Amino acid sequence: MPAPLSAKTPPRFATLILLSGLSVVSLNLFLPSLPVIAADFEADYAIVNLSVAGYAAMSALLQLVMAPLSDRYGRRPVILAVLLLFCLASLGCLLAPDIESFLAFRLLQAAIVSGYTVSLAVIRDVTAPQRAASLIGYMAMAWAVAPMLGPMLGGALDSLFGWRASFWTLFAFGLAMLGLCWVDLGETNRRPTASLLAQARDYPALIRAQAFWGYALCMAFSIGAFYAFLGGAPLVATALFRMPPARLGIAMGAITAGFVFGSFLAGRFASRHALTTAMIAGRLVACGGLALGLLFLAAGVTHVATFFGACVFVGIGNGITLPSANAGALSVQPRLAGSAAGLSGALTVAGGALFAAATGWVLTAVAGSDPRTAAAALLAMMLLAAALGLAAALATRRLARQG
Repeated sequence: MPAPLSAKTPPRFATLILLSGLSVVSLNLFLPSLPVIAADFEADYAIVNLSVAGYAAMSALLQLVMAPLSDRYGRRPVILAVLLLFCLASLGCLLAPDIESFLAFRLLQAAIVSGYTVSLAVIRDVTAPQRAASLIGYMAMAWAVAPMLGPMLGGALDSLFGWRASFWTLFAFGLAMLGLCWVDLGETNRRPTASLLAQARDYPALIRAQAFWGYALCMAFSIGAFYAFLGGAPLVATALFRMPPARLGIAMGAITAGFVFGSFLAGRFASRHALTTAMIAGRLVACGGLALGLLFLAAGVTHVATFFGACVFVGIGNGITLPSANAGALSVQPRLAGSAAGLSGALTVAGGALFAAATGWVLTAVAGSDPRTAAAALLAMMLLAAALGLAAALATRRLARQG
């Protein structure tokens, strides 16, 4: 019997993992080529860097648009649409004759991030909340590994074939995913909203749901601790430990390794426990590790292992917390799972940006003092974010117990 031309059943989990991997690797595959792109287009590096900052901002905006559309028109057409738009945008990037057109197409590439967001809604459509948290945990492992492999592959492609090879690769990957989703990703939204107007009338119920804000804020503050680390660790490590860039890159990768381990734990155990239990456990791991790091600094112990070791606990804690928080946010109003995924995703990006900016301001204020002061300030800012995430998780558990 011939295979169907298009899918009618829910997708394989491997398809969703590959889709999430594409959404992440598209962010950083070409990063090693930024200086070459600037030279090729004879543009300032700051302008070319908009391909990163602008991409992040556009991804947050598109999540707010595309994810709700999946509640109205279905997950399958939205995912296929963003993949098609991503392929066209990738083609535009690699054929761009000037920096203006390159940046325009690069911003359109951000549509693929909606594919990851809608994938979360697909998982929630077909599984119970605890099982969804487990699957999201395994998906998060791919989401964490992709950023480590992307720049390595992009650097190799640039060295061998030039910077446009990265966008040829993204175009080919996107085209392959479009074909895979066409034959494997059937519709999972069995209860689409009757109309956009009806959906708009339901949307305030999601906004008013205190539990949704508990889950979303827990995610935002958890990611905030990670972004604070990304923004502050290079400065602290250089001043305190005199670390060369290569060694610093390896040390900073440790927090990602912690996230992979924490995501594995979530995948293994989240289905056996209440969502808020996993969230609180992850926040306690993060807070405990950071508090221990501050105690070492207070005792005069300034070693690479103690500083970065404390930060690894943030990665582990986030890996445990985020899958359950994601599943919880999507479960508050199951009919609006896509909208919830988009809104919580945008809030997470905003929370990360807020703490990154605040940490930069704090470290600037203590610049010129003892490097241990800067290290303590960074750990304190990370602990503040982790503690706020814990408070959100505890509040969400209280709401859950109240029904």
